[in-house]
Amino acid sequence: MNQPEDIPVDSLLKRQAEWLSGYRPGLRVYEQGIVVSVGDGITWISGLPSAAMDDVLYLEDGSQAIVFALTKQMVGAVLVHQTERLTSGTIVYLTGKPLTIPVGDEMLGRVVDPVGTPLDGLKPPECKNRQNLDSLSPPFITREFVREPLYTGNKIIDALIPIGKGQRQLIVGDKGLGRSSLAIDAVINQREKNVYCVYVLIGQKRSTVVNVIQTLKEYDALHYTTIVAGEATAPPGLKYLAPFAGCAIAEAWMRQGRDTFVVYDDLSMHAQTYRELSLLLRRPPGREAYPGDIFYLHARLLERATCLSHEYGGGSMTALPIVETRQGEIASYIPTNLISITDGQIYLDADLFAGGFLPAIDIAKSVSRIGGKAQHQRIKEEAGRMKLDYLQYLELEAFTRFGAKLEATMENKIKRGRLLREILTQERLSPLSIEFDLAWLTAFNEGLFDKFKPEQIEDVLQKLNRSVEDSPLTLNDERSRWVNAVRTWVPAPTDTEDDTSV
Repeated sequence: MNQPEDIPVDSLLKRQAEWLSGYRPGLRVYEQGIVVSVGDGITWISGLPSAAMDDVLYLEDGSQAIVFALTKQMVGAVLVHQTERLTSGTIVYLTGKPLTIPVGDEMLGRVVDPVGTPLDGLKPPECKNRQNLDSLSPPFITREFVREPLYTGNKIIDALIPIGKGQRQLIVGDKGLGRSSLAIDAVINQREKNVYCVYVLIGQKRSTVVNVIQTLKEYDALHYTTIVAGEATAPPGLKYLAPFAGCAIAEAWMRQGRDTFVVYDDLSMHAQTYRELSLLLRRPPGREAYPGDIFYLHARLLERATCLSHEYGGGSMTALPIVETRQGEIASYIPTNLISITDGQIYLDADLFAGGFLPAIDIAKSVSRIGGKAQHQRIKEEAGRMKLDYLQYLELEAFTRFGAKLEATMENKIKRGRLLREILTQERLSPLSIEFDLAWLTAFNEGLFDKFKPEQIEDVLQKLNRSVEDSPLTLNDERSRWVNAVRTWVPAPTDTEDDTSV
């Protein structure tokens, strides 16, 4: 037999010896089925009486599928790999095993599809372990309360909508409002924080996938990140499996005691793909033609994100799912489902975006239900005072539209609110340290920004940020030290003219 030229003879002999060492004689029974029909990413197969849900099927032409529907006569399967030779009459082999993906540190810096095939032009990752794509969430007894913060580098989120390690925080908003930008900023901010990241792209255009890769590479964030891409041109089966593949990769690290961070971009497309596959496989439709188990689909995915107790490794998986709304309708079917599953949401508002307030986070509609438990006490105290001023400003702002004459105290609150809105504005791809957040919060609460005009705030914050970077102060230092330091860091206004007109 002629040996392939690219494989050394010693390697082939070693493989043969390993196979022989594990071989055991005995009766083996294999099941075979036959493809009845194929199209639109699904196939119907006759035979295979022992097939179970999510079992892997190998087809004689080289295609691969997973069992997705069971009937009395046939098995419905979703194709995850399809060749041009696949047609009716093709023989199908049942493996009896679930779909797995390679996991481990070898996946860092790689771009793969949901079955582990590399998309970055490099060799397949040589991982020693594999993980089931779909598995049960950790039982309650293995979980720990969310106690440690996960900083995103965004001033609004870290101060007012904090996220803890092990939390599931939803990003919801219309298309084009910067949902993905927030997620990418959060990934970039994990540099040198010993957090492994997984970015899952579901049904995105190739240009979007390439842009995410280039951005993470430019900001030196790709070496601790794995990208799982189910592109728009991929079979529906791969788009359906993409979030489960990303979760499995992060879950393996979590069980090793590491902190992980997963972004699902986005679950609206995932729900649409699941609806498409379900209708093709003749499942009964429910509300908006979604199958009845669409809630369970996302619940079993997001419930795998948690914080493990020290007895079970002490790792954590923080999930940041993204969902799209249309015309700001937050009460539509899929967003409502995900809001009820997650531990809070970050809502992006189109009116704020149009007004130039970026990121366009609506603080009144955003909430973090458990993140406050993980927030540092100093940040929580300063942010609480600041949030009260901002909410009062939002209530008073409506009166200014009618030209009503306000009292001096009201005018002062409106002026401080406008300054605060300018402070909270932040450009994308510019994550900031949590120490800087404490510095500007302290400065605002002490009234050190009150003499500045809104157009001067940006320069003042840049100088303050440079001072914080050079300072040895930490979050655990006393407030008096921070107040004294901030008073020296915030420069005096160059123009002291105080324009309080409303």
